[in-house]
Amino acid sequence: MDILYSGLFFVLGLVLGSFYNVVGLRIPQRTFLSSSRSACPTCNHTLKWYELIPVLSFLIQKGKCRYCQQSISYLYPTVELITGIGFQLSYLYLGISLDLWITFSLISLFSILLVTDLRFMIIPNKILLFFLPIFILLRVFHPLEPWWSSITGSVAGYGIIALIIIVSRGGMGAGDMKLLGLLGVLLGFSYILLAFFIAILIGLLSSGLVLIKRGFKAKQEVPFGPTIVLGAIIALLFGDEIINAYTNLMILK
Repeated sequence: MDILYSGLFFVLGLVLGSFYNVVGLRIPQRTFLSSSRSACPTCNHTLKWYELIPVLSFLIQKGKCRYCQQSISYLYPTVELITGIGFQLSYLYLGISLDLWITFSLISLFSILLVTDLRFMIIPNKILLFFLPIFILLRVFHPLEPWWSSITGSVAGYGIIALIIIVSRGGMGAGDMKLLGLLGVLLGFSYILLAFFIAILIGLLSSGLVLIKRGFKAKQEVPFGPTIVLGAIIALLFGDEIINAYTNLMILK
């Protein structure tokens, strides 16, 4: 049954990942509620159903539009695969549980922000407001101990980045502040601090790699939203192990 369910969750992730691409592209451009079907951004050819099969259509078409031969961004299949594999691995690690649905919600947020932050360098308020009631409901049915940790976690999330913005005079964006505050609802006080620390480490590593590979200018902005959500996912799934390992390391010293 594990194989069957993991396969189903993988397919579900692929399908939702394709939808998240649309959400991430259309909401910043205010066209999400448009009735227009998906089309090639270069030649405006309306895509048929068989051109919209997650990952498979990209491979069959060799990463190009069938009509104008313009290259299709690798971001599309990447988001689909990340969502599919993320759903599958989460199920195998957590099984059917409320923690699984919490993780699914974070993976979904990560996939959408991967598109919006990489393409437009923004974290849309509409996306954060959509996930807010979902996160609150998840914690109503599966509360933290103590329950008010969701409140202190949210306040801490806002406060950390608000302080950085004030001290650095714009070193981070308001979108990052609202995002970390939102994630604090799910993670609570201690885990939101851990998530931010993990995000900083991942951000420094990825920025360093990009700097070496592409030669980023010193003032060029680097998307941090997806990194924050990735830090939250790691903290949620492995927070206890990370904290225990760090504590044991400090004791040995």
